[in-house]
Amino acid sequence: MSLVVAWLGVDTHGPSSAYIAADSRISWNNNIHYDYGRKVFAFNNSPDILGYCGDVIFPSIVLSQIIEMADCGLLFDAKNTSTEKVEIILKILEQSLIKYPTEYNSTMGSTFQVIYISRDQKDNKIFHCHLFQWKRELGWCVTPISLPSKSGILLVLGSGKKEFDDKYMCYQVEGNANTSRNVFHCFCDTLFNVRNPYVGGAPQLVGLIRKPESVAKKYGIIVDNNRYFFGAQIDIMSNYDKIEWRNDLFELCDGNTMTKKPIAQSQPNNVKEY
Repeated sequence: MSLVVAWLGVDTHGPSSAYIAADSRISWNNNIHYDYGRKVFAFNNSPDILGYCGDVIFPSIVLSQIIEMADCGLLFDAKNTSTEKVEIILKILEQSLIKYPTEYNSTMGSTFQVIYISRDQKDNKIFHCHLFQWKRELGWCVTPISLPSKSGILLVLGSGKKEFDDKYMCYQVEGNANTSRNVFHCFCDTLFNVRNPYVGGAPQLVGLIRKPESVAKKYGIIVDNNRYFFGAQIDIMSNYDKIEWRNDLFELCDGNTMTKKPIAQSQPNNVKEY
């Protein structure tokens, strides 16, 4: 299973950003796990992000294909509305699942979920969130998710949901209540102290911002003086300034020094256990 959290940032002008964060653990029976599993995705050429929870093999393969199709201009273009994009993505998911070997359907579990968040390409102040859900007995269902009027959660999915929800109550009564950063604070706090053995690994993060004509963002994450990108540790590489980096406090960091940038706003967490 997983811990996947999606949230919306809101300022005085309305929705300003949206994010999907996930753990990186893939688990099997007998407490065997692998902490380098990718669970969130960002489109290179449009303001769209995806994340999944539940089965690993089918969503990770098909969502990667969807991203590549879109980035090559095969899937949709700047004229497509978010509603049209939802229909296109659903059609690909349906077609791909039909081709999945029936002999292995039982290994997928009873359900899996895909979060899709997009920003309108004509009006950069409009954001949309949808949940795609497949259940063995019912098939596919797409649910539009209402956006909060203040910065806050859109969706929490996975076996770590209860631990996150219980901890989030503490974050909502402190000084950071109803902020975008407190969701990520709570996510990291939950991940680093989780009791559920099916949740673990490094945080991974994608997001959207309100900036006109901007595309989805892929973030590197710094934890304990190590760099992670989509769950994979990348401390043996270079050119770290090619992407934006955040630490577990959601502070903007220098990818080379792994310290908070001097111009970055401090985001203290007065609730964390770690």
